[in-house]
Amino acid sequence: MLIPKYINVNGRLMDLSEAQVMGILNITPDSFYANSRKQTEEEITSRVRQIIDEGASIIDIGAYSSRPNAENITPEEELKRLRFGLGIIRRIAPDAVISVDTFRAEVAEACVEEYGVAIINDIAAGEMDAKMFDTVARLNVPYIMMHMQGTPHYENVVKEVFMYFAEKVDKLRSLGVKDIILDPGFGFGKTLEHNYELLNYLDDFKIFELPLLVGVSRKSMIYRL
Repeated sequence: MLIPKYINVNGRLMDLSEAQVMGILNITPDSFYANSRKQTEEEITSRVRQIIDEGASIIDIGAYSSRPNAENITPEEELKRLRFGLGIIRRIAPDAVISVDTFRAEVAEACVEEYGVAIINDIAAGEMDAKMFDTVARLNVPYIMMHMQGTPHYENVVKEVFMYFAEKVDKLRSLGVKDIILDPGFGFGKTLEHNYELLNYLDDFKIFELPLLVGVSRKSMIYRL
């Protein structure tokens, strides 16, 4: 089964025949991991340079914390934070491939149109903004959609994640979205056992003939037994 080897990022083809690394730039004040929070110009600049120096292909910037009980900021505040961070990235790395981590269509649209953001990374897969799929289709940018649910209760976690993605991919395809990337959502509404079960069946995601984004973290998998 052939898996797409390229995605179109700002008119250039990114080769996915080998794994690409996404570096995370977290500009929230209340994320899961305190040491990842970058808010000043100096902190953001240092982190961007670190991501580039360590060989990452994509800089993923997020301004809304998905941590439970984090502040539910307005779209205006999210965009204010993102504009600050994106402005810095564009000054020091004008050719960087940027992904914006947001579930809001209006935020995604502004970032693409104002700063040339190449990829939309939506942890809610369109569930939190009904306009997201149509917006991504109109913007014609690659779309990362993650599986997430509020409580970690599954009859069969692998089957349920597959069914979830099948429905979403079908809808995106019907809208003309060309570049879709699937993120199983390790740690998001999943127990440690669910995470490892998904990891064990990761090769089966080939059935979708789509690229995968895989992110495991300190908070949900690494260093835990």
